[in-house]
Formats: sequence, C-alpha cells, structure tokens
Amino acid sequence: MSEKKISGFIGGILVGVLVATVAFALFVKTQNKETKNAESSKKTVLKLGHSQPIKHPVHAAIEHMKKRVEELSGGTVTIDIYPGGVLGSETNCIEQLQNGSLAMTKTSVSPMEGFIPEMGVFSLPYVFRDSDHYWKVLDSKLGKELLLKGEYENLRGLCYYDAGSRNFYTKEKPVNSPDDLKGLKIRVMNSKTAMDMVSALGAAPTPISWGELYSSLEQGVVDGAENNPPSYYTNRHHEVCKFFSMDGHTRIPDMLLISTEIWKKLPEQTREWLQQAADDSSIFQRELWKRETEEALKNAQKEGVTVTYPDQKPFVDKVQPMLKSYKGKPIGDLLDQIKEM
Repeated sequence: MSEKKISGFIGGILVGVLVATVAFALFVKTQNKETKNAESSKKTVLKLGHSQPIKHPVHAAIEHMKKRVEELSGGTVTIDIYPGGVLGSETNCIEQLQNGSLAMTKTSVSPMEGFIPEMGVFSLPYVFRDSDHYWKVLDSKLGKELLLKGEYENLRGLCYYDAGSRNFYTKEKPVNSPDDLKGLKIRVMNSKTAMDMVSALGAAPTPISWGELYSSLEQGVVDGAENNPPSYYTNRHHEVCKFFSMDGHTRIPDMLLISTEIWKKLPEQTREWLQQAADDSSIFQRELWKRETEEALKNAQKEGVTVTYPDQKPFVDKVQPMLKSYKGKPIGDLLDQIKEM
C-alpha cells in the first residue's frame, strides 16, 4: 500500500474515532440531563399551613425544620410554608390534614381535645409546677404516646413546641385576683376544658377564632383574652389590651401535625429525616421562646402595658372543685401521673 493510501486510511480511522467520541459525549450528556430531570421530579414537597405571623417563634422553628430536612435529605425533601392563617384557621388546617389536601400544620393542643379527649389535661389549670416539670412530661413516654393518639383521625403528632404559660390580658383593669374576672367576657379557644376553667374563675368564656380576636377586642365583643406574652405582643393585642397579668394558669403546648395518610406514603428514610428535623426544631424553638418571652414583655411595657405578677394561690384555690371533678376519669388519671413526675 502506498504512503498516500496509508495516510488516508489512518485519517479515516481518526475521523471515525472523533465522531464516535463526540457522539458518546452527547449521549452521556443527554443521559445525565435525563437523570437529573428524573431526580428533580422525585423531589418531595410538603405543604404546611399555620396561623402565626412570620415574626412568631413558632414560624422561626418551622423555618428551622425546613432547613434541617433539606440538609438531611440533600435537597430531595422540602417544605412549603404558608403562615399567618392564609390557608385558614387552626381548625380549618386540621380538617385539611384529615382529607389529605394539606400535609402539615401547627396547632395548639386545645383544639385537639375534639379528636383526642386526653389532650384536655393540658387545659386544666395549674397542672405543671414549672417549665422543667412541663418539659419533663412532654419529653416522657406519656408525652410521646399522646402525640400519636390522633392517628385514627388521620392526625399524627411529630413534636411539641413551647407555648409558655397562658395569662389574662384585659382592656380596662388588671386581673390580680379571681374577683377581678367577675363580669368580664374573656376570649378562649374552642376547648371545653378552657371554657370550664374561665367559668370556674368567675368570667364568661367566649370562644372566638384567633384571626378574629384583634377586631373583637377592639370592638368590645370581649373584654380580654388569655395567652402567652409572645403571641400577645406579635399579634399586636397590646395595642388594645393595656393590662397583662402573669397568673400562669395553664401551660398548653403547641403541636406539629402531619396527615397520617401522607405520612404513610412517605419512604421510611424520608420519615426519619422529617422526624429528626421536627425534633431539632423543637429544641431550637424552646431556647428561642424563652428569649422571645422576655423580649415581648419588655417591648409591651415600653409601649404602655402594665405587667403584673399576681399571687397564684387564690386562683389555685378557686379551681380545686373543677380539678376534683375529674377524679376517676381518664383525664383525672393522667393528671395524677403528671403530678407524680
């Protein structure tokens, strides 16, 4: 074979190799793109709605959970958060969890009484000796069992959030003794136990949704309400009610819920990531809550609110008949267990 023919033969081979290499590179690029598209299509997005404003410690905890689950999952699991009641009240969101149209929500434990009667124990007055006792109960086997008692209603609890102590705040005068509550209409959550407690202390309990409370206070539908300092301040109720009484009648935790139907459809690994992120957010929120409570009281006082610290004993004495009425009932048994911890 002549040198010219050999040179042409080798050139043809080189061209063929080059074409094959380019074709293979394009194939690999296409396959990688398809793989990435397939991976992105598998991303799990959970929709979460809650009623608190974005400045509230609970919202910060939920943002923390979102960040943690994204870190744990490498970005394959995320949470879309809808704060400020844009998806409805706490009760509305609970109903959406039950029908599977919403994945997660934060609720106070009180509305959960309608689904888990035992949750009523948290609405009983003066159940916990202090914050340490409160968290010892919530972190115990008993506390974790209560989180799961709503599963038959398609409501699975993931963790508790601190909601501090609930206290009375009013428009016209401070509440320094049960006598100061006589004749007042006090907003309460839609909880039979909470209504019974306010009645036992001498006031008229008036259930009103959280989103409607500011206007109800402003218009005189109710004379006051009861809640923790951060919720009182971040929701601007201090603009209407200038008296905040730290009587600490209850410690009712918040609860993070997920639809059991949606939970069961998640892969086991995703469940583990989600539970870990929820637990981490609970610890994060406890520390934040303590700081926010102190800050809320300071800021409220700067804006003209009178904060008082009444003696608890007259309040405790006043509710004893109510507490004794639960003796021998399931909630009464729970109360005894909590007191022994």
